[in-house]
Amino acid sequence: MTEINPNEVYTTEETRELLKISPSTMKRILKRGLIRANKLGGQYRIFGKEILRAISPSVERKAVSKYQGLKKKLKSAVKGW
Repeated sequence: MTEINPNEVYTTEETRELLKISPSTMKRILKRGLIRANKLGGQYRIFGKEILRAISPSVERKAVSKYQGLKKKLKSAVKGW
């Protein structure tokens, strides 16, 4: 099994192989924005962290929760200035 590096950039073909999905499924995923990608010269490039986010949404929810908590603390600290 291949490990997905969050800092690496993958092509759609590499992403399809990692996720074991068909070309049509990959197109649907990109079109719906389930995996965010950048288009360069007519081809999509996908960051590893986007692939990981798509296959493990619970990790993203935890990160958002931590961020919201930190933001709330910062707002209350700044409000007192």
